Amino acid sequence: MSLEHIIAALETLQSDALDKIGRAQQSHQLEDVRLQFLGKKGRLTEVLRQLAGLAAEERPQLGQKSNAVKERLTQAIDQKLQALKFAEVETRMQSERLDASLPGSGFPRGHRHPLHLVMDELIDLFARLGYSLASGPDVEDDWHNFEALNIPADHPSRDMHDTFYLEDGRLLRTHTSPVQIRALKKQKPPIRIIAPGRVYRCDNDASHSPIFHQIEGLALDHNISMADLKGTLKHFTAEFFGPEFPLRMRPSFFPFTEPSAEVDLGCVFCRGSGCSVCKRTGWIEILGCGMVDPAVLEAVGLHWEETQGFAFGMGIERMAMLRYGIPDIKLFYENDRRFVGQF
Repeated sequence: MSLEHIIAALETLQSDALDKIGRAQQSHQLEDVRLQFLGKKGRLTEVLRQLAGLAAEERPQLGQKSNAVKERLTQAIDQKLQALKFAEVETRMQSERLDASLPGSGFPRGHRHPLHLVMDELIDLFARLGYSLASGPDVEDDWHNFEALNIPADHPSRDMHDTFYLEDGRLLRTHTSPVQIRALKKQKPPIRIIAPGRVYRCDNDASHSPIFHQIEGLALDHNISMADLKGTLKHFTAEFFGPEFPLRMRPSFFPFTEPSAEVDLGCVFCRGSGCSVCKRTGWIEILGCGMVDPAVLEAVGLHWEETQGFAFGMGIERMAMLRYGIPDIKLFYENDRRFVGQF
């Protein structure tokens, strides 16, 4: 083949290649064009094989022409590749467009635990009645937890199946009443305190937990009577549950109060008509209370003829279960965000 025919073939090759480069719509199609024309087995290589049949003086001319074609096609492929990549980015941006006017998803919002909500509400309620906040240690000694509260050594609550004892003889407090003893040792009447806190007992079922929360109230002064106690509790239940629920007090027994009473509230679920929750009675027990026993006063250096007072205690879990209609006490401790998120 003559030099003229080979150069004409190179020009045809270039024209065909530029046409296919221009029609390529995707980068992989462009790569196919490159291999077809510039690959090791491409059309340009086939044309250059004719170089051996030319005269020595014709070879430089053919080399220059072939290099120019190769450079032109390489440049065209690079330009087309950049254009295809830009188009692909534009297409992706259009399909994945971000609307900056839309509100952000934000971070999950935390919620206060229902026990904290109820505890804070109770503290605030009694604070408006003049009660100050008191606290004490979770690990107590026998005197503060039992003896000073007129609980004898043979009382069932001292048994291992009710109380968590430590190796050194101390124990995890079984109620918040020891806070009253500690407060009376530091402060003399008149006194009004409210003592919320965590307590521990060997209980574990749908309505009991080995760790739960109580809130105790204590009022000591001169000439305090059961009428003052009942008036305080009626105000509390009216504020916390609503004035439409009746209150009644039943005689009971507690070692640290005399006389003692258990307080029932008209069922908040059936409103007194009788249901499975109140066992068809129309009443639900909510707390225990009574006048401070003279033995407790003597334990802290007071005399019943000079000082009288009342005390009451309630479970915060029970208050929350009644307030929110929660059927199982374990829901408070399972850390299910769906449960906490309702409050």
